[in-house]
Amino acid sequence: MGKSGSFRYIDVAIPLPIPNLYTYEVPDEYYEAVAPGMRVTVPFGKSKIYTGIIFNIHQTKPEKYTPKPILDLPDAAPVMTPSLLKFLSWMADYYMCTIGEAVNAALPSGLKLSSESNIQRHPDFELWESQHEFSEQEAAVLERLEETDSLTYPEVARMLEIKSPHQLIHRLAGKGAVLIYEQLQEKYQPKKVKMIRLAPDFARDHLSLEQVFGQLSRAPKQEDILLFYLKEIPVFDQPEANEKGMEKSVFSKSGLSTSALNQLIKKEILEEFEVQVSRFPESKDPVKTIQLSPVQNAAKEDILKVFRTDSTALLYGITGSGKTEIYIDLIQKNLSEGKQSLYLLPEIALTTQIVTRLKAVFGNKIGVYHSRFSDNERVEVWNGVLSGRYQAVVGVRSAIFLPFDRLGLVIVDEEHENSYKQYQQAPRYQARDAAIMMGVIYGAKVLLGTATPSVESYFNALEGKYGLVNINERFGTAVLPTVEIANISTETKKRTMKGPFTGLLKEKIDHALNEKEQVILFQNRRGHSHFITCQDCGWTAYCQNCSVSLTYHQYQKRLICHYCGYNEPMPLQCEACGSTRLQTVGYGTEQIEEYTQTLFEDTATARMDLDTTRSKTGYEKIIQSFEAGEAEILIGTQMVTKGLDFGRVGLVGIMDIDRMMHFPDFRSRERAFQLAVQVSGRSGRREKPGLVILQTRNPEDALINQIRNHNYEDFYHQEIVQRQKHLYPPFSRLIRISIKHRDAGTAEAAGKYLAKKINQSWPKLPVLGPEPPLVNRIRNLYYQEILIKLVKGIPIQTIKAGLNVLAMETNARPEFKSARIVFDVDPH
Repeated sequence: MGKSGSFRYIDVAIPLPIPNLYTYEVPDEYYEAVAPGMRVTVPFGKSKIYTGIIFNIHQTKPEKYTPKPILDLPDAAPVMTPSLLKFLSWMADYYMCTIGEAVNAALPSGLKLSSESNIQRHPDFELWESQHEFSEQEAAVLERLEETDSLTYPEVARMLEIKSPHQLIHRLAGKGAVLIYEQLQEKYQPKKVKMIRLAPDFARDHLSLEQVFGQLSRAPKQEDILLFYLKEIPVFDQPEANEKGMEKSVFSKSGLSTSALNQLIKKEILEEFEVQVSRFPESKDPVKTIQLSPVQNAAKEDILKVFRTDSTALLYGITGSGKTEIYIDLIQKNLSEGKQSLYLLPEIALTTQIVTRLKAVFGNKIGVYHSRFSDNERVEVWNGVLSGRYQAVVGVRSAIFLPFDRLGLVIVDEEHENSYKQYQQAPRYQARDAAIMMGVIYGAKVLLGTATPSVESYFNALEGKYGLVNINERFGTAVLPTVEIANISTETKKRTMKGPFTGLLKEKIDHALNEKEQVILFQNRRGHSHFITCQDCGWTAYCQNCSVSLTYHQYQKRLICHYCGYNEPMPLQCEACGSTRLQTVGYGTEQIEEYTQTLFEDTATARMDLDTTRSKTGYEKIIQSFEAGEAEILIGTQMVTKGLDFGRVGLVGIMDIDRMMHFPDFRSRERAFQLAVQVSGRSGRREKPGLVILQTRNPEDALINQIRNHNYEDFYHQEIVQRQKHLYPPFSRLIRISIKHRDAGTAEAAGKYLAKKINQSWPKLPVLGPEPPLVNRIRNLYYQEILIKLVKGIPIQTIKAGLNVLAMETNARPEFKSARIVFDVDPH
């Protein structure tokens, strides 16, 4: 019984795809401690243990099941703020996922407790009394358990050199020899550093210390260590410095003997101890100030004027107009008011360059959060936001989940980028749209910034939903680059093409290199070639698991699927007819790099794509190398289009715009325009105008002319007419339903059944499909897709709730039980 004379219950979100919060009983010892937002260790199912998050505290016992008591509270205080709990509830509701999936996406792995099976020797077991026989392997495990308290399953497997120890362990348990139990392991480990200090007995007076040197007269190496320590640490003048000590690693780095140091510790002359330190050492550099130009300052004042009446503003500023400095100034103002700031960026590559600029201004007040950080680093930033160490955070889309409690400003830079959309797992959220909802829930202002607004954001600004602020000129004396068109069709006929390079692009690259300028070449496809084919029979290498051709990667000499990762060696002959006449088709970034190195022999190149930036510091190294002039030509995918600022880039080559323009998607022309204009903006960012060469087979297309003239308004007005005609966003909201199954016929039948149910429930609702998508098999699962258009006036929440019920009804049918149905709200 609780202290008030009644049971107390908590509703917990467990990080699993289960629809509801689960209710647990709070034992007396935790009665005063529980609070919403705290982590709680709970049993779930037969033997599993999870860390959940407390959402509600109440006195109502559930009717359908008897709640189990909680096991532990790992922390003394909540790890999630009330606003974050509300935000996660909204996210689960809006993006049609479970609250458990939302919590799982938010919480860093290092804050999730995991249960791991362990075994220990049964306390009542004696081998000589047992009636059972034990194999050699079983006996080895029992012998080891006499030496150690417990063993994990992986430890048993390694010890016996077997793949799975489960059957052996269960045999031991059945013979009463061992107990199996679940032991919780806290993943987050604070970083600790070993320190050295002079023992207090010798730090009191000079006489004690002189006696020590007398003892060390025959140990010169130990004497050297002590002298070194006393030189660095003024023991008698600053006793607190000795209390703080010196890092143990300093001695070995200074060439002093480690064994001699350990001898001094053993003699208790020096003390060794550990201290917890940050994984992000504090900067000691002086903080810089930002000076806005008159144009930038006017834009900032316009933004602040919008914020007086509206929560969201769109800053539409052409490439190179100095938007970053405006963001920095706004963050400074926000911090001065005691509020937190979140600065979102679409890519880790962009984060790398921006962080350097932000650290110079904000020093240790700013934290960085992205997926390339280790679990422990992410936990440290999470805790830094909770504790107030970080008043501002710069990060990629997952940073929206950090536990802010005084959030005053959210900046979404390059708001048009589709990298803000989470495609892979639930919740399939759009960080830009979620940030706007953060403004509502947290009471913060939201600034969307871009040189090429998304059609939806610009529409909302023109409709008055967002405030609109324009910057129409580049920062300082810089001007927009000149765009010239290179006609691939004409040059192919004239035979002036050099592989993927038109004669015009090669000529301009030669000129730029002679002028000591750098060059960026943009090709939105990684790998060496799109695919390989047999010149005799037409055979093409396809993935075994997906309905896509394999991409050839020259450096690995392998064919790789970009959907599931399946790979195989480059074949020596055609697998159909045996011919050796295999040829590669299309150009990826690898092959562009190869041609570049051939055509411009003595020029250093660098490549920025997913293959070259997989490591934690991959982006950083390439960017720093290019900034330092170690490479003259940078070849890359869309990573090179995103806000990077290189002072010496005089030429940008867009290798092939046509493939992006004609991709079968209603957003393809929008994305082609955005990518082309954004990558063009990397050119000529100082006094000298830049040049862009745009290679195309369709020079007469209206979009080519819009890109050449940097004419977003013309593009927008042409595009918005098509969107309205076909009821695409912003004139509707889309829900895409994917039906997946290992059997193509079952996937199709389940899709037709679900579509029929939807049409019966809402006869006037525009429903497309089911039909197989462009890639209809991924990882051996066949796909069918249904697209629903929710136009204005349709009750969206009613439709979402109904769709969830229809999906459950579909899965309830025996023939569709194993079909997986996935909702994607606002697919991009």
